[in-house]
Amino acid sequence: MMNFLKALFLALCLSATVSAAQPNIIIFLVDDMGVMDTSVPFLTDVSGKPQRYPLNDYFRTPSMERLAERGIRFNQFNAMSLCSPSRISLITGKNAARHRTTNWINQSTDNRGPNGPPEWNWKGLRKDDVTLPRLLQKAGYRTIQVGKAHFGPGDSEGADPLNLGFDVNIAGGPIGHPASYKGTLDFGAKTKQVANAVKGLEKYHGQDIFLTEALTLEANAQVELAVKDKKPFFLHLGHYAVHTPFESDARFADHYKDSGKPPKAQAFATLVEGMDKSLGDLMDHLEKLGVAEDTLIVFLGDNGSDSPLGEAHNVGSAAPLRGKKGSHYEGGMRSPFIAAWAKPSADNANQKKLPVKQGAVQTQFAAIHDIFPTLTGLAGVAAPEAYEMDGRKLDTLLTGAADGSHPDAFLMHYPHAPHRSNHFTTYREGDWKVAYHYFPDAENGNTRYQLFNLKNDPFEQEDLSSSDPANLSRMMKALATALEEEKALYPVDEAGAPVKPVVP
Repeated sequence: MMNFLKALFLALCLSATVSAAQPNIIIFLVDDMGVMDTSVPFLTDVSGKPQRYPLNDYFRTPSMERLAERGIRFNQFNAMSLCSPSRISLITGKNAARHRTTNWINQSTDNRGPNGPPEWNWKGLRKDDVTLPRLLQKAGYRTIQVGKAHFGPGDSEGADPLNLGFDVNIAGGPIGHPASYKGTLDFGAKTKQVANAVKGLEKYHGQDIFLTEALTLEANAQVELAVKDKKPFFLHLGHYAVHTPFESDARFADHYKDSGKPPKAQAFATLVEGMDKSLGDLMDHLEKLGVAEDTLIVFLGDNGSDSPLGEAHNVGSAAPLRGKKGSHYEGGMRSPFIAAWAKPSADNANQKKLPVKQGAVQTQFAAIHDIFPTLTGLAGVAAPEAYEMDGRKLDTLLTGAADGSHPDAFLMHYPHAPHRSNHFTTYREGDWKVAYHYFPDAENGNTRYQLFNLKNDPFEQEDLSSSDPANLSRMMKALATALEEEKALYPVDEAGAPVKPVVP
């Protein structure tokens, strides 16, 4: 009997050790959600404390508040200003200028646009690419993709997430947005935009259910299966919300009917609240399954806000920030970012590997490609030695401390048109940000150069390009150098020759 008990004790210890060595990881990715589309204040005052603005009081995101209390949020976290570039950066650790998917991917047509580089990576990811899910898959994780993927066009390898290292794919393909969020419309199959219908959720067709809810049910079911099979899991939950179409989620419509906001803005707010309910339901499910302490949640948006409030280049949808999705301003590329263990515990072995400060705000700059090395490091896996990567670990920043070794620079390259801002590159270094327009567009108020000091002018109202030529020249040299280091592709002139930035 004693030998049996000793053997049982040894087996339990071994099981606990194996479990502790492989934490569960969830990326909760929201489409087109900007830093101001939430009741959680991400922007801070001069002392680094969260500062509320009117939009924080308009949106209702109690689950995000709950997650923020359990972890840390960044007030300066940048993604690319469009979806596919960000999504590929997220799971490869590369800046978009390097992986060359510098525009959103049209599922059926090469959309490089007028004067766009012919060799840009419209095909997106390929079977042989190094990806976060593939590395985790090789380490024994069950890798689960639920919702929006958008890693390649319809006839490409990247169109199917199963080619990219995911064991499971539900409702992910080449489409960038749903034709409809409504189960009664078969998520778009019963509309004129059949090409954008969400596939893989046929069991919900005809039901009075919102797409966000259906994806949540599927994600929770997959997590439960992984736990039952005693497999560590990586869940990439890519919500189609809060992308267009701005269809109102009836469950939350009453919360905004007296807001005074336009109908589309009210519908957008219901999409936000439905996404937030999904986050809460997922967190509750993790606790019910007993795996919350061993599960890290990384919450973020894939670009700036597309809220139907205000113009593309002014203060509106991301107020007080200027600009929105697709623009070269901070409102176009500032993203919400929260990292938290689903249930904090100082004694948990996994949490000791990657301590995350609770209820904290990190004011140091970081970017979407930093997530890849952070999560591979946590899981104990690594990309090949020769792999070119732009991301750097967030480990120190997640503790709330400063990290002098972490790059305080960000390159956003968009050599395409037409969009809200056309043919531009922005480069940020410390407090300074420069925007270069390859073909200045007077209609949108874009001169060739724009220069901002984000410490003194966080909302980009004062262009210093004419009054501070020394800093303009310095920043443009850094921008040009960064593009060359990334082996970036440039827009082309009418003869097809690359148009490179001019350093004054």
